[in-house]
Amino acid sequence: MVATSLWGVRTAPCAVGLAVLNSSITGGRRPISFSASASSIFGSGGNSKKEKLFLQDIVELIQARACQRVVVMVGAGISTPSGIPDFRSPGSGLYSNLQQYGLPYPEAIFELAFFSHNPKPFFTLAKELYLRSCRPNVIHYFLRLLHDKGLLQRLYTQNIDGLERAPVILKPIPDIMNLTYKQSALFNHDLAASGSPHPCAYSASGIPASKLVEAHGSFASATCTVCQRPSPGKDIWADVTEDRIPRCPVCTGIVKPDVVFFGEALPQSFLLHVLDFPMADLLLILGTSLEVEPFASLSEAVQSSVPRLLINRDLVGPFAWRPRSRDVVQLGDVVHGVERLAELLGWTQELQDLIQQETEKLSIPGFGSNG
Repeated sequence: MVATSLWGVRTAPCAVGLAVLNSSITGGRRPISFSASASSIFGSGGNSKKEKLFLQDIVELIQARACQRVVVMVGAGISTPSGIPDFRSPGSGLYSNLQQYGLPYPEAIFELAFFSHNPKPFFTLAKELYLRSCRPNVIHYFLRLLHDKGLLQRLYTQNIDGLERAPVILKPIPDIMNLTYKQSALFNHDLAASGSPHPCAYSASGIPASKLVEAHGSFASATCTVCQRPSPGKDIWADVTEDRIPRCPVCTGIVKPDVVFFGEALPQSFLLHVLDFPMADLLLILGTSLEVEPFASLSEAVQSSVPRLLINRDLVGPFAWRPRSRDVVQLGDVVHGVERLAELLGWTQELQDLIQQETEKLSIPGFGSNG
């Protein structure tokens, strides 16, 4: 149960064969009417619910507003096109920097026991993220467009880079398990009004906090590991960028960004999944290995009648070992897959306009749609 846009984890489900749709062969299209695709989604009309779906079916459902509560799950694969480093890749500068610390295995930097003994590797990684120019790519802006069109129920991210978020930070969250649907809506409205700076605030794609669940935490806030004193993440930037271990001004304990380590509880906002997934009418999964629990299991939390669209480099999770008839799979480069989906939806120009608008607003010269 760990955090990141930068890594995979130790165990993976065993994959079995599955015939999948490859966009390079079919272009995501097949001859099918909307009435046929709708019946296969909602189970009407004889044996139609066993009918295989294709990307064009998903497109037609979205265009017809038959899918208006889209839940999205994303992982490292949407951030690597933005230049977010992978510390596990030999040959990368970050990998070399971390090797000097004699890590028993890369993921050790996200274990509390190792961190307590030697926090330096983690803060080396943190410095790398702080000093990089975080730039959203076309995937982030596609998700923003999904929100702008009123189709996004919630975005669940494993990433800790903050590229999905608007320049805001979450308020304390109420007891979500006891919220009614009406209370949840009021909570979302209130949450959207909160705000304060964040490391990537000026290069984030702009999805509001009320629509975002950072399942593995972020660098937007930090907590003393001894006295539990909370602080804004920006309070430790100077120490981290100058290669100092940040210390609590009260008890001198190590101050750790609120990134979820192995064995730590997920943010309370993660509990929103008990509301979101049962009411979702489309699940979109992008750039994730679906190996890290409990995040990975959410992919099976939508109703069996709900289509699931995977745009990913590899066939992963239940798409490999327990596929559903309503699954649609687009394998290959995630950026290209999302661009293809935007094209089929007729959103390409809107997407380009949004990227240009946000680029000008953020004054980032030379930033293109490929991140």
